[in-house]
Amino acid sequence: MLAGEAAWDDPLERHAPFLCEFVRTQRVQTNEVQRAWVLLPCFLRAAELLGADEPDVVELGPSAGLNLVWDRYRYAYEAGGWGPTDAPLRLTGHERTPVPARVLERVPHVRRRVGIDVAPVDVTTDEGARLLESFVWAGQEERLDRLHRAVEAVRSNPPELVRGDIGEELPRVLEDRPTIVFQTAVFGYLDEATVQSVRATLSEPGRPLAFVSAGGGRSDEPAWGMRIFRPDHEREFVGHADFHGAWLDYAL
Repeated sequence: MLAGEAAWDDPLERHAPFLCEFVRTQRVQTNEVQRAWVLLPCFLRAAELLGADEPDVVELGPSAGLNLVWDRYRYAYEAGGWGPTDAPLRLTGHERTPVPARVLERVPHVRRRVGIDVAPVDVTTDEGARLLESFVWAGQEERLDRLHRAVEAVRSNPPELVRGDIGEELPRVLEDRPTIVFQTAVFGYLDEATVQSVRATLSEPGRPLAFVSAGGGRSDEPAWGMRIFRPDHEREFVGHADFHGAWLDYAL
């Protein structure tokens, strides 16, 4: 994990110049893949609303794109499983309100997957994979194993990761076909002008897209409120979820 350049029992002072520069310049890019367990029911509902069997998928702030390959993972819910049975990664969590079996019956096939990030991480390289490993806290062995399995899934056929400003690049990557756009935590890192630019693009009348977004909840408990937005339609509240995907309270 340390690429042969350091040992675990090295004194920190020995690597002080590197560590200081790393902390000063390197953005933290986690985008925990466990979130895919919360996102899947939202994606399936979005595909249903779009009437799309082969949607494109665009993520805003994907880091390495671990959640862009959500359809390559295996999921377990109280009502049943979803995804390939031979998937390298299996995800489950706590359902405060169960996801209905009818939601899991839909099996869309992603035609094209694109992520937009100011500093995307390339986990097809050892350096990129080590970078994501460095963001996992010590002792979180389960999370580290999940990361390794997700990297394996990404490397089998990497998504397209576009480097650039989200507000500027989003109109360029969207095509005139059914598309699921999503974000989890990236809006908290953008300035208001960029957020408004993104929302304006996603709100253009006639666009065949659904925007799955994690935002403020409807309760006092710290949690995400998961919503689906579509141009010319009312927003749909899907439910509350843990910030890192540990639990879901499905509301539809």
